[in-house]
Amino acid sequence: MTVQLVDAFPEARALGEMLRRSHLTVAMAESCTGGLLGAALTAVPGASAYIRGGVIAYADDVKADHLGVSRHLLATHGAVSAPVAEAMAAGARRRYDADLGVGITGVAGPDPGGEGKPAGLVFIAVASAAGVESERLERDAGREANRSTAVHSALRLCRVAAERIAAGEEP
Repeated sequence: MTVQLVDAFPEARALGEMLRRSHLTVAMAESCTGGLLGAALTAVPGASAYIRGGVIAYADDVKADHLGVSRHLLATHGAVSAPVAEAMAAGARRRYDADLGVGITGVAGPDPGGEGKPAGLVFIAVASAAGVESERLERDAGREANRSTAVHSALRLCRVAAERIAAGEEP
């Protein structure tokens, strides 16, 4: 039996409907999820109405050059950190001219990251006109589960941000 992405990530359909109704757009900057968030969102028919674009930014120079993440920030906090996830989200929002930008960075596993950070440590951020909110995940359930958990969390954070914008709680 083949599992469809829209079945594996039902939140993607709900988020897509909300974005479409509210005339909002989203852009992604993914590291450890390797495009899984973008794949989940684009699996929903009609996604072109709200998806602006995205980048898989595994390497630090891609984070810096394509998303505007400060090299000082990367050196000070490491690629797997809340400040870098937040900068990635803001960079995706800015680069793709979207209402929401999502940044995901972490260690999918199974091995610890090059910075000595444990597998399962992931930071997710969502940027909007009102600022950036981030979340830390730290539970190693294996590479694929770590990636899926990060995408589920990112979809949830995007929905919260979109609901705030739709309710007029943001500029």
